[in-house]
Formats: sequence, structure tokens, C-alpha cells
Amino acid sequence: MEVWLQHNFAPLQGKRIGLVTNPTGIASDYRTNIDLMAQAKGIKLVALFAPEHGVRGDALAGDEVGNSRDPITGLPVYTLYGKTRKPTPAMLRNLDVLVFDIQDIGSRSYTYISTLGLCMEAAAENGVTLCVLDRPNPIGGNRVEGNIPAPEFRSFVGRYPIPYAHGLTLGEFAQMANGEGWLGDGKRCNLVVVPMEGWKRDMTWAQTGLPWVLTSPHIPHPETALYYAATGMVGEQPTLNIGVGYTLPFELAGAPSLSAYQFAKELSGRRLKGVTFRPMYWQPFYAAYTGKTCGGVQIHVTDPNQAELTRLNLELMDATRKLAPHLNFFPAGREEMFDKVCGTNQVRLMFKSGKSSAEIWQVWNADSAKFRRQRAKYLLYQ
Repeated sequence: MEVWLQHNFAPLQGKRIGLVTNPTGIASDYRTNIDLMAQAKGIKLVALFAPEHGVRGDALAGDEVGNSRDPITGLPVYTLYGKTRKPTPAMLRNLDVLVFDIQDIGSRSYTYISTLGLCMEAAAENGVTLCVLDRPNPIGGNRVEGNIPAPEFRSFVGRYPIPYAHGLTLGEFAQMANGEGWLGDGKRCNLVVVPMEGWKRDMTWAQTGLPWVLTSPHIPHPETALYYAATGMVGEQPTLNIGVGYTLPFELAGAPSLSAYQFAKELSGRRLKGVTFRPMYWQPFYAAYTGKTCGGVQIHVTDPNQAELTRLNLELMDATRKLAPHLNFFPAGREEMFDKVCGTNQVRLMFKSGKSSAEIWQVWNADSAKFRRQRAKYLLYQ
């Protein structure tokens, strides 16, 4: 955004613009992209498009959002997280350019990357230019972990053939989706990626010097993105509370029937790289846990470069099974979403058959090396 702002949005001069954004679309002085583009001379911002959680961040996870008008600018707001998840021809009819400017968190199941892909598909089908204003990947550009989703398990929480932790910026993903034919039927959109200046793949968020705006209600800090990768898969079943509904979302794992000290001892004994487990008790604010105290661990990522973050999901499940085998990770009605998030049913089936976390990780992570080679020509940053 700031790269373009320095050039007074030169490529957009004389164009009618639609903007896909949310509260993360800020400059480093906290001015919003909506204000900056609405006030810029020579361009016309005519519509806003809302991903999950809405343009102003006023919708909770999973809540459908309807079309509306933005109360501040008066611009029409078209929802991309409701009955319609892909811009329609009517939404794009009066646009020359669709600009995508949202902060992602680097995990496949976070829905903004699916929204970007669908916007690219719509742009290709309707002759609209798609511009991505790039932003950092907060869990790093070198982290590639997990499988490539099987076609039968593709969904809005895993629509494209990328690992769970893909190590891409959204601009790099867009280039790859265009170049690898992921838009379907041979479609390619007229894509413009505005790259960042000064970002390197191994940077932590603190090293960027940029402010953080929560990307969704349960991602309050940039570090939370690391913990989302570590526990987000576990969060797709109700057996363990992962701190959502408490003050440390995604940083915890526990249940009312677990001993915090035994759980911490079991996990610490696995000597996993780059993480430490501290015993902890807490009461989530969810109705299902009313009056119940969870025993479990707070996860501390001590060395993000060494930690295999997504593997922690499997280790947490395995440790729980060992200490509390009566807990059911896959109650009726939850299998489908778990499989969609994992991009396969192998994880669930191997777990139910008694396979260890190490065996499951070896199978589930097998695609990552191939993907590293596949993505190489699309990378924008050293």
C-alpha cells in the first residue's frame, strides 16, 4: 500500500476501483486503505468487498455477512462470505480494477487466501484487472509444512493445492495460482502484484517494524499466527480447548479431565524443537465449559525457526490419547470439517488406528519438499 501511495496510485489513475479489504488494510501510520484510496486524486473508489469477518471486522468467525453500505464512506459493500463467496458479474460490472489488500497469517485454513483465489477467478471471467498489494507472511516465508489437499477434500478452508503452512505471501500465491492453472478451465487473470520493499523471508513480524491489526477476532497479536498453525487443526474438534474463548487464543491446549502437570510432562518429554510447554489451568468463556476448569499447557514458541509448528497439532492429540484415552476426538458430525482442514482423511484414519504422531507426521508432511521446488520460480523475495 505504501509503495503505491508513494507513487500517488499511478497505475490506477482514471480507473474505477473495487477494494477487497478489512481492518488490516492500513499504512504504517494506521491510516486505512479505504481512506487513502477514497481521498486520492485521479482514481475513483466505487465499491468495497468484505471477506470473512467483514470490511470493518464486525463479524465473528463463521458468521455470514450480507451486502450493505459502509457507514463511513457510504460505498456499497459486497459480501464474499455468505451465500456468495465469489464476486458476481453484477458486482464487477462498473469496475476496471479489483484491488486485494488484506493481511494473511500464512496457514491454508485461514479463509482469506481462498477469497483471493476466487477473486482472481472472477476477474479472469469478467475482464477485470486484479491487483494484489503484498504484505508479509507473519509465520515466515521459509516455513513449508503439511500436505497438498486431495481434490475430494478441497473446500473454503483448503481450496488450492498448497501445504498447510505454505510460506508464501499473498502476492506470491497469486502469481503461483495464475502460473500453475489453479483458476480452472485454463483461466488466467490480468494480474498485477505490487511487491513490498525491504521484506526478507526469514523476518519475524517485530523485525518488519510494522504495526499489527488483529486479522480476525482471535488473532490479536502477530505471534498468534504462529500458534494458529500449531493448534488450529486441533480446534476443528471439541475435545481440547485451545484458548479460544479465553485470553490466550490458540496458545493453550487442555480439557477438564486432563492434569496440567502430567500433560506438560508428557509433551516436554517428546523433546520437540523450538517449543516449551508450561502447565496451566483456565476456564474458557464458552457455554460448553461453564464452571469447568481446563487442565493443560500453555505453548511457548522459543525458536520459531526450529519449531515444526503444524506437527504440534498431532503431538497434542497423541499426548491426549495417551493420558485420557476416553476422550473422543471425532464425535459424530465433526469428522468432515477435520478432514477438510487436514486436506485428507488420512490423519483421522491413522490416528483412529493407533498410529503414532511421528508416523502420521511423516505421511502428512511428505508433500512439503516437492512444493518447495514447485513454488521456487514464483517467489518475489530473498
